[in-house]
Amino acid sequence: MKTGIIGLPQVGKTSLFRILTKAHLSSAPSNPREAHIGVAKVPDERLDKLAALYNPKKLTHASVEYVDVGAIGQDSLKESSYVAHLRSVDALAHVVRAFEDDSIPHAGPIDPLRDIKNVEFDLMVSDLGQIEKRLERVEKDLKKMRSPDLEKEFELLKKAKAQIEAERPLREMEMTPEDKKRFRGFMFLSEKPMLYVLNIGESTDLGKDLEAAVAKYGLTSLVSENGGTGVPARPVEQRSTKNVGVTAICGKVEAELAEMSDADAAEFLSSYGLTESGLARLIRKTYALLGLISFFTAGEDECRAWTIPVNTRAQQGAGAIHTDLEHHFIRAETIRWDALLEAGSEANARAKGTLRLEGKDYIVQDGDVMHIRHSG
Repeated sequence: MKTGIIGLPQVGKTSLFRILTKAHLSSAPSNPREAHIGVAKVPDERLDKLAALYNPKKLTHASVEYVDVGAIGQDSLKESSYVAHLRSVDALAHVVRAFEDDSIPHAGPIDPLRDIKNVEFDLMVSDLGQIEKRLERVEKDLKKMRSPDLEKEFELLKKAKAQIEAERPLREMEMTPEDKKRFRGFMFLSEKPMLYVLNIGESTDLGKDLEAAVAKYGLTSLVSENGGTGVPARPVEQRSTKNVGVTAICGKVEAELAEMSDADAAEFLSSYGLTESGLARLIRKTYALLGLISFFTAGEDECRAWTIPVNTRAQQGAGAIHTDLEHHFIRAETIRWDALLEAGSEANARAKGTLRLEGKDYIVQDGDVMHIRHSG
C-alpha cells in the first residue's frame, strides 16, 4: 500500500520523507517527473511486547510505502508523469506549514486552512478535466450504441462533475459499492483518503502545542462528521468517516530524534512532555487511513505483524502469510495479544481456555495472535 506525500514549496515535505523512510537524499525531486520512494516501519508496541516474551530470532514489523513528489500546484498537475505518480498511490499525506521561520520563504502569512483549501482545489480541478474528457467520450459512444453499463457510468460521471463544481472532493461523495468499483479505474485524486500533517514550530511546550494544533488552526471541521458542530475534538490526530485524518508533528524535533539512540530519544521526548514521536503517530495514522489492521504470528523463530484490510476473514488472513495456508485452511488458533501476555505462554492460555479455535469465516481483529492449522 502506497501513500503519496504532497505539499506546497518549503513546508518540510521531503525532510519528512527522509526521516520517515531513513532515505539519504541530496535534495527534493528537481522536476515533477521525479519521485522518491521509500518504506517506513509501522511502530507497534504490541509486537515489541510479544517479542520480549518469545525472544525470537527475527522481528518483522508491518510497513507503509511512501512516495515523495515535487511541490504540488496547477502547473505540476498538468505534468502527466507527476499526476501518474499520485494516481498510483492509495492515500495522500498533505504536509502543511504551520511554523514561522523568516529564513524559509513563504507566500503571505502562515495559514494552514488556506493552503489546504488551495491544494484541494487544484486536485479537484485535475479530476474535473479527466471527468469532462471521459463524459465527452461516453456521450459519443452512447449515441452509437446504448448499453446499461455506459448509461450507469454516464450518470455517475455527471454526479461526480456536480460534486466537484460544488467544490466538494470526490471522497465525500456518497457511492454504492458498485459505484466505487466503477470509479476505481479513474484513480481520481480528490477521491483518495487524505491525511493532513501540520508541521508546527519547536517550542518549550511542544507537547501541549501538538495537542492544540488541530483546533488552533481551524482544522477540526475537516474531520468532524457534521462539519464541525457539536463534535468533541480528539487531540493531535483525528479521523472521520469522510476518509480524512489530521495529525501534528514538529519536523525540526523529529529530525533531531532520528539521529538519536532509543534511550536518548525517550529522554528527549520526555523533556517536551511527550511519550512518543510524531512520526510514530503519523505512520500509524497512515496505516489506519488505508483501512488496514495487523494480526500477529509469534514464536521463537519470528514474531511478525501481518497487514490485512479491516473485516478480513480468517481464511483470507491466512493467505497474507502464504497462499497455501489459505487453500488448505482448517482452523485458526486465536488469542488477543494482551491475553497471551497475561497468560505468559500459549500453553498457559490453552489451559485457561483463552486460546480459542476459529473457523474460516471468523473476522480477524486488530491485535489477534494467530496460529493457522492447515492440511497442506
